[in-house]
Amino acid sequence: MVRRIGRIRTWSYAAGFALVALPALAAPTYTVTNLGTLGGTFSYGYGINASGHVTGYARTTGNAASHAFLYNGSTMQDLGTLGGTHSFGYGINASGHVTGIAVTTGDTADHAFRYNGSAMQDLGTLGGAYSYGYGINAGGHVTGYAHTTGNTARHAFLYDGSTMQDLGTLGGTNSYGYGINASGYVTGYANITGNIDHHAFLYDGSTMQDLGTLGGTNSFGRGINASGHVTGFATTAGNVADHAFLYDGSTMQDLGTLGGTNSQGQGINASGHVTGWANTTGNAADHAFFYDGATMHDLNTLVAPTDPLYGLITLTEATAINDIGQIVANGGNRAYLLTPVVESSVPEPATLALLGAGLLGILCTRRRMEA
Repeated sequence: MVRRIGRIRTWSYAAGFALVALPALAAPTYTVTNLGTLGGTFSYGYGINASGHVTGYARTTGNAASHAFLYNGSTMQDLGTLGGTHSFGYGINASGHVTGIAVTTGDTADHAFRYNGSAMQDLGTLGGAYSYGYGINAGGHVTGYAHTTGNTARHAFLYDGSTMQDLGTLGGTNSYGYGINASGYVTGYANITGNIDHHAFLYDGSTMQDLGTLGGTNSFGRGINASGHVTGFATTAGNVADHAFLYDGSTMQDLGTLGGTNSQGQGINASGHVTGWANTTGNAADHAFFYDGATMHDLNTLVAPTDPLYGLITLTEATAINDIGQIVANGGNRAYLLTPVVESSVPEPATLALLGAGLLGILCTRRRMEA
């Protein structure tokens, strides 16, 4: 009898704790910060770093020009140009260094730039007239694309701090770099042989790998994380739609939509969480999304009800996400920074019911022992 009671008591406690260890957590909610403008009526955010600093572009006073900006958590700083009228920020690293595109003196050409915290440096081209910077890593290395000599082609490049390296193509004429990680791996897209279609690629420092599609003929890489996982979008079978994807190193996973036809992935963090935009049901609208590794959520439904902007804005696209879950999103004529609300982990009702059942089992066992 003693052994039997002991076995029952051990089993009941184990069951109770097993139930406690399986909480089902809800999607995060976010507070929203309006990043403002540079004096004009419009701003658009693109890149974010680990500190929650953001780059993009905004209209200056009187909407006279669009200039790249750096938002440092409180203030939007105008990064200027390369002598021309306009500039656009796209990527930012942990040091707050920015890459993007700026017009040169006389508004004669667009050139990729790197802003090092005090000055905007012209990165040059691959021999042609134009270049465009999109991604920058912790080492200050930049990717984008540039025109080759004679402007006969556009090729993805990797700028290592002194030299712009041509990354080639997937057999066709053109390629375009968009995202770069700390290891110098690059993603983007390139023409395949025949130049009819583009495929997303992963450049690993020596080789440009074709990532394939979701059954259609085209794909486009946009963001890459520290593990070399990639997000972007690809055409589905029959080319009937573009869908956001997550490439995990071996497989391209279709992330679906928000009920409509199309979606595009734009940013990815170390956890494999993805942001972008997707059509809502009936293709009624484009909404920003957050993919948490299992589910695509409409970011508009995740704004905290207590936030002053709750219900007053519509987020149409999310462009980047950092490793603590902060998101750059855009809606209407403003750039926004979304910050997760830090809350204690609260089990869902179904889990609470299981927890209650486990505790009830313990109480019942104790009563039997006392009897």
